[in-house]
Amino acid sequence: MAGHVNMMDDCLISNLPPETLRSALRLLVSQGSGTQQPFVEHVRARFHENPPRLEAPEILFPGSDIVVQECLTFVAQTRCIFSCKLSRESLPYLEHFVRAIPHANVRWSENGELARLLAKFDGDVVQAVQALKESRPEPSPELLSSLDSLLDSLKSCKEYCDDATPPMLFPFTRAGRQLRDVEEFLFPNATPTPRCDAVEPTRVAITTKATALETFQLGSFVIPRLFNGLWQLSSPSWGSGTAESQEAALLYAVGRGLTAADMADHYGDAELIYGDFRSKLAPEIQSTLYAATKWCIFSAVSTPVTTSFVLSGVRERCRRLGGRVELLQFHWYDYEAKEYLDILVELVHITASHPELVGTVGLCNFDSQHVAEACEHLIAKTGSVGIVSNQVQYFDMIRSWGSWDEFQVLLRCLSTVARKHRASIPNIATRWVLQQPAVGAVIVGTRLGVSDHVQDNLKAFEFELDENDTSSVNLVALGSSREKMLDLFTRLGDCGNEYRRMH
Repeated sequence: MAGHVNMMDDCLISNLPPETLRSALRLLVSQGSGTQQPFVEHVRARFHENPPRLEAPEILFPGSDIVVQECLTFVAQTRCIFSCKLSRESLPYLEHFVRAIPHANVRWSENGELARLLAKFDGDVVQAVQALKESRPEPSPELLSSLDSLLDSLKSCKEYCDDATPPMLFPFTRAGRQLRDVEEFLFPNATPTPRCDAVEPTRVAITTKATALETFQLGSFVIPRLFNGLWQLSSPSWGSGTAESQEAALLYAVGRGLTAADMADHYGDAELIYGDFRSKLAPEIQSTLYAATKWCIFSAVSTPVTTSFVLSGVRERCRRLGGRVELLQFHWYDYEAKEYLDILVELVHITASHPELVGTVGLCNFDSQHVAEACEHLIAKTGSVGIVSNQVQYFDMIRSWGSWDEFQVLLRCLSTVARKHRASIPNIATRWVLQQPAVGAVIVGTRLGVSDHVQDNLKAFEFELDENDTSSVNLVALGSSREKMLDLFTRLGDCGNEYRRMH
């Protein structure tokens, strides 16, 4: 019987439409390490057995401003190599692609198909280097040599772009920044590699426009109730903007009053992007920005929890941001390991002893029981709660909440309310969350430099939901007796449970 089932499974896999197959794989790997690990290990083994070829430059780039299938295949295979945790093995492929550009003497127009592919590849280098950093590799001379060689390829490409007639925009600014950062992190005593795009940072001007904007107080800061969420920078699947388009998007958002951004240590180059952007602003504008990032610990801590240990974690976030963290949010992997309580005490002390490094401390994805435990411990040890927030988010929410048909009913309900207020469905969803008593702000995902919804998002502040609006949404979203809410809580558990199962 098992053989028959396996054969039928193989038949199913062979004939499924690609979108359905991708959806099924996402479901399987999201169930935790028990399914995710064998999947990645199998892909990794196949790449070890049959590594992709380093195609000749003329095959990758046979002509200017065109993208051929051989080039797309090479990029896709390189993306697979670092995505299956072979980040170090991906470095020669990344370097080969970059060096092929001047070798093939290829040209591209600013908004052409090839320019868009190079922007995506720029994001791929960022993700590969982030994966390398998170793997905590041995900082060997061989690894430093590989990173230096990749940086040298970027330098050569930059010179090629500058010498072209007319000059071409260098497409790999993000890659260079991320590579220099990981070298500084892994090899703090090595001589820093000069920037291939080294120029004096220039101040950028912001055009401001008055908007309807709600604010709230968080610690000593008064900030917008809408944050720019930068988690899309943690994966190339969301698209990749150029360094220039990302800076322009941040300028526009800040000019409309959206001065708060949420990021994390593992969101690709989010901290580096925001830090570079902030450093280019006039001091009086810099002081209005609010950088919220995270210190996420996903596995057991191998050293004693000391002030020095915690301070080093704080300094690393400040190093990447190039300045103070207004809100440092702490994520912990396992509540049975009680070291997190000592870390929180140290973090709260650091806000007083080193206010130039961190302004306030919050939690990230803590459930209600352990928020209470943390608060009680902090009061006992420091005399105050000390933490100002708990960022909550749920993974795979729609599928856990209900069926596809139920989701369509919810969308129709939101659409009806949206027409009444001449707003969009996302506006109604945002407004509904903002009107929950325990909510200070909503984090709206920002595909930085790829798409822009600032003006639409700001419409959430132009109206309020009345009792009829909230009742109709609650009936569908929560259930007439809150049964859907309770069922969802039973299925998912409290905040953060599904993330901890994955790690």
